[in-house]
Amino acid sequence: MTLFAFRGVKSHGWTFYDPINIMSKFFRKLVFITALIIPMVFLSGAPSSAQNDEEDYEAVLELGQKVYEVRCALCHGVRGDGKGLVGVTRRAEKIGRVIETHARDLTVGMFKFRTTPSGCLPDDEDLMNTISKGIPISFMPSNEKLPLAEREALVEYVKFFSGMWEEEDPCDPIEVKKPDWVGSRVSVEKGEEVYRVMKCGECHGYEGKGDGPKSNEIFDGWGKRIVPFNFTSGELKRGSSAENIYFTFTTGLDGTGMPSYEDSLEEEDRWHLVSYTLKLMNKLN
Repeated sequence: MTLFAFRGVKSHGWTFYDPINIMSKFFRKLVFITALIIPMVFLSGAPSSAQNDEEDYEAVLELGQKVYEVRCALCHGVRGDGKGLVGVTRRAEKIGRVIETHARDLTVGMFKFRTTPSGCLPDDEDLMNTISKGIPISFMPSNEKLPLAEREALVEYVKFFSGMWEEEDPCDPIEVKKPDWVGSRVSVEKGEEVYRVMKCGECHGYEGKGDGPKSNEIFDGWGKRIVPFNFTSGELKRGSSAENIYFTFTTGLDGTGMPSYEDSLEEEDRWHLVSYTLKLMNKLN
């Protein structure tokens, strides 16, 4: 933008500028700009709501960082890249299989346990749920005894590791309402047929023991070999309620070989599959 434009007089191809006009115009513009700047200087002394919000957010991040460094960095690493001092944890199953668990790399914004559709970021409640309840089968402890303010700050700090929350719009969580017939004999039988048709046994095994013919061919999003879940071994990582199992079938587990069935199976068939899974886990009366 041009602040000063001087008027000149042309004569014989040359342009001559009137110094009086130049100075007059200069001082008029100077007075105008000064009149704009002085109020802004005085007003800047009072913090705006945006400044207050930014300061509040920085305070939350600072608290979240302190909690993270004490509770999480040992496994997830100071940078949130999953390269903490613990490294790999191992758990042996009764069938002799050894499960290796790597801490989640938080920098890529890829999370397994969500109530949002496949490919979406988890919402704050999803992160809060994982932080609060933990994942005992993967050696992640519960943090329910932490004050709520500290857990909320931890949620914000976890999101701070990845730029995905600034780049992507949030997705709406999937609504879940369990039908009354889930777990019934008829539903279990239909679920067993869905299990067969969808070839779940190729990975999870035909008896649900995680020993299917393709169980050794599965890798996660970081190129590490992972094994499919053995339904006879105990609790699922996200919990073994019918609703949690349904979420797994509907949202998939991003970063693993477990796909979402939201587009490939009708809702009713997903619930039948839940019924059969509960039977494999010996969760039905």
